[in-house]
Amino acid sequence: MKQLLQFINIFVMVVLIIIVALQNKSSGLSNVFGGAGNIVQTRRGLDKWLFYATIILGIVFLAINIGFLFSK
Repeated sequence: MKQLLQFINIFVMVVLIIIVALQNKSSGLSNVFGGAGNIVQTRRGLDKWLFYATIILGIVFLAINIGFLFSK
């Protein structure tokens, strides 16, 4: 059972890294030097689903790791 939980944990971690890498921020270093003003945008389409998937997978990843703390 513990090996299955470890495999699921690794799988969730890899998918979470990929989803975070796919999110488009397009601001780069321009905000550091005063470029690109504060533009408020709503998330739409794939960006919205990537955002939701990041939150859900982050919670699953946290729950699995807390489960590891209390397992024998």
